[in-house]
Amino acid sequence: MKFGGYADKVAWVNLSDGNVEYKGIDENDAKKYIGGRGLGVKYVFDNGPEVDPLSPDNLMCVMLGPLTGTDVNMSGRLCVVTKSPLTGTVTDSHMGGWTAAKLKWAGFDGLVFKGKAENPVYAYVENGEVTLHDASDVWGKGVHETVKTMRERHGEECGVMSIGQAGENLVKFSSWVNADDRAAGRGGTGTVGGSKNLKAIVIKGDKKNKPQPANKEADKKARKTALAAIMAEENITSPKKGGLSVYGTNVLMNISESIGALPAKNSQFTAFGAENSEKISGEHVVNNILISNPTCHACPVACKKQVEVTEGPFKVRMESVEYEPAWSLGANCGNNDINAVAYIIDLANDLGMDAIEIGHVISIYMEASQRGYTNGDGNLEWGDTQGMADMVRKVAMREGVGDKLAEGPAGAAKAWGHPEISMDVKGQGIPAYDPRGLKGMGIGYATSNRGACHLRAYTPAAELGIMPFGSLKVDPLDWKGKGGLAKIFQDVHAVSDSFNICKFSAFAQGMDEYTAQFNGVTGLEYSTEEMLRCGERVYNLERHYNNLAGFGEGSDTLPKRFTDEPSTMPGSEGHVCELDKMLEEYYQERGWVNGVVPEEKLRELEIIE
Repeated sequence: MKFGGYADKVAWVNLSDGNVEYKGIDENDAKKYIGGRGLGVKYVFDNGPEVDPLSPDNLMCVMLGPLTGTDVNMSGRLCVVTKSPLTGTVTDSHMGGWTAAKLKWAGFDGLVFKGKAENPVYAYVENGEVTLHDASDVWGKGVHETVKTMRERHGEECGVMSIGQAGENLVKFSSWVNADDRAAGRGGTGTVGGSKNLKAIVIKGDKKNKPQPANKEADKKARKTALAAIMAEENITSPKKGGLSVYGTNVLMNISESIGALPAKNSQFTAFGAENSEKISGEHVVNNILISNPTCHACPVACKKQVEVTEGPFKVRMESVEYEPAWSLGANCGNNDINAVAYIIDLANDLGMDAIEIGHVISIYMEASQRGYTNGDGNLEWGDTQGMADMVRKVAMREGVGDKLAEGPAGAAKAWGHPEISMDVKGQGIPAYDPRGLKGMGIGYATSNRGACHLRAYTPAAELGIMPFGSLKVDPLDWKGKGGLAKIFQDVHAVSDSFNICKFSAFAQGMDEYTAQFNGVTGLEYSTEEMLRCGERVYNLERHYNNLAGFGEGSDTLPKRFTDEPSTMPGSEGHVCELDKMLEEYYQERGWVNGVVPEEKLRELEIIE
């Protein structure tokens, strides 16, 4: 394959026998599915949708896109693609930092793992080769200690991604976490690693191997245009004035609170109270515990906010307090202590758990306690920070009631006979946006191919008016048009995830900038329409996989709390989420039949012949 940006090399690692096979990327697959998320989904699809997520037969694909590790801004991401043990759907979960760039510089577009090692192992990647090594000495250790051990063994410059004790114990929402504390958090990708006895991936990549663009002139021009958009003071990404750059992702805490779209106490309320939300906001972090602003590879935005707590019971130095985990372990659990929030996020990362999902299961336990549902499993009060920290450890080790919570939000609520208190879609808990106050999130959650997710279709970019230069602003409380809006966002984000560049690039760039940068690096000549069609193809392939895996008509639902219980808080008071109306509009836009992709759509998109 002669396209720029690709190493044209994927390692297929059989953990059962230790054999490693190196393959190029099929040119037709690259043209149709790009790389990253798209190509990973194609591999998982070809492996078969009937596979048990925790069986040796499940694939775990660590994938890069053609822009990963290049000079393209915000190109420091990789994704883990697999069948999710939490949801039973295909899932992809992404991490930033420097690990992805180092993997590209080590000579790879991806690593695909299948089988199960007899004993714990880690994969070592250098100079286009992958070798397996004994990991018995770090099995049972946290992510931070594993990273430290691997860097002592292989060099401080190595990229390391690891599972923690939660992954080893098959907690269903375990993560892969890297040396930069960036996590492939959602969907239980770390659980799949644990099921395969794969503890870590260690990567030594040399920057001199950075891919060079196939069309240098076009690449330079495209990058200049994109960077100007990122740096523009009007944009949220601006290092000078942009809220994302100044306050990090947690700039959204007070904004969501103000419009009645911040779920609180397991979504019983759509706001936490202004005084409470302020105490866990990005502004509070910057003014009280911020110590530095580290970046990922090739990123001028620097949204990460490294913090340090030096006093009290929650002393910690960690990176960083992101919006969704701060909400999940904060407002969602009735907790307004930012020190505790930072400590528990760091604890979850070290144990290797999705910091969104762990807040969910704790909030379910808290509501079950509130309502007398726990059936002898003890109680946990809202805002009990020490109790929360203790519970995080118990979940990772599957101790006591933690064993129930380790099954995920739907599993925990079902165990107590009250599935209605789980705020999940297809088994995965919602993130930090209440769909009664941001209607687009409702259709986004319901139709996400990986379970409840804000990153499949980030409609708040339009509903909150933070699209490039205010180019698109819609009423967050109006359901009309949100089906079509979600479809557009889903297709665009499928493209950026397949490039494997940061989602936040979409706050400054559109498909024209994306396509120009792709063409410059690869040397191909896609039109914007052709590029967007690739995103639509990826999204439909994922949905087709899910249909074959048992998610048939009527699978796109929301918890009744959002559709039947009106908000009682200012900004969204009296509103519910009109999911049925939005679904009708969405399916029409997609050309689907009640959530199922018909054969003619699959042929139209060249998914089948």
